[in-house]
Amino acid sequence: MRALVFDSFGGPEVLRIAEVPVPATGPGQVRVRVEAATVHPVDLATRSGALAEAGLMAGGTRTGLGWDVAGVVEETGPGVGSVRPGDRVIGMNDRLDVPLGTQAEHVVLDAHAVARAPAGLAPAAAATLPLAGLTALQALDALALPEGGTLLVTGAAGAVGGYAVQLAAARGLRVVATARAADEPLVRELGAAHFVPSGPGRLGGEVRALVPGGVAGAL
Repeated sequence: MRALVFDSFGGPEVLRIAEVPVPATGPGQVRVRVEAATVHPVDLATRSGALAEAGLMAGGTRTGLGWDVAGVVEETGPGVGSVRPGDRVIGMNDRLDVPLGTQAEHVVLDAHAVARAPAGLAPAAAATLPLAGLTALQALDALALPEGGTLLVTGAAGAVGGYAVQLAAARGLRVVATARAADEPLVRELGAAHFVPSGPGRLGGEVRALVPGGVAGAL
């Protein structure tokens, strides 16, 4: 099968398509035939060597890229009952120093790292859910704001910010969102009650003009 890998740190020129064996499943694992995989800033930092410089990975050997994936379960290892071959799933590989990531034709993941894909969602859209969606969800859980509270979301048109706006609105929070002025229609469609364009200015003053008492939390 084909997989995107690199053997040394650097720019895009270090990337190559390698022919590698199809990975085998072990106990508690599933093999997914990849239909779509995302490219995240973490992939760029992995490839450039920034994460190695920060002591988060060793490097020096063949490394695969890709965290998020959407695809179809091909094989399950012993002890897996949550999904079956043929199931459409999304999943996440959150390991940095691995020879194969999700940017490959097949990937093996722990069964607890995959979930059934939302029905009717195209693979390219479904693949954006795991990393950004979980980041937004866990951030909202950590804030634990009560229903009716006001939340400031910066970068509200980005991947994490966009999911945060939607999830917060679904929880009954009143969202004040910041993003580029051109993104206001999108951000409001996602569920923002108020919008503040990013750029030069005093964000705190502009937010307090909308919410005199101040927001209950910021993400």
